[in-house]
Amino acid sequence: KTAVDCGYWVNFRFNPQLEKEGKNPFVLDSKPPKFEDFKEFLLGEVRFSSLLKAFPDKAEELFEAAKNDAEWQYAYFKRLSEMKY
Repeated sequence: KTAVDCGYWVNFRFNPQLEKEGKNPFVLDSKPPKFEDFKEFLLGEVRFSSLLKAFPDKAEELFEAAKNDAEWQYAYFKRLSEMKY
């Protein structure tokens, strides 16, 4: 739930049968994420917090890149879900 709320993970459904009915087969189930909580989520995961301890400068750069990627991915999925069929 926390991963979805901050945008780390996006919930969606894809049903190709809906396309035959003239409906969009892609349904975005996630609400707009709170990307300001993204880093907090990462630091709650051992794999990311240990990276911060071992390589603090590189970790910050990677955290920012991951957040930017998550923002792009959510925007992309949102566009897919709004397409007209």
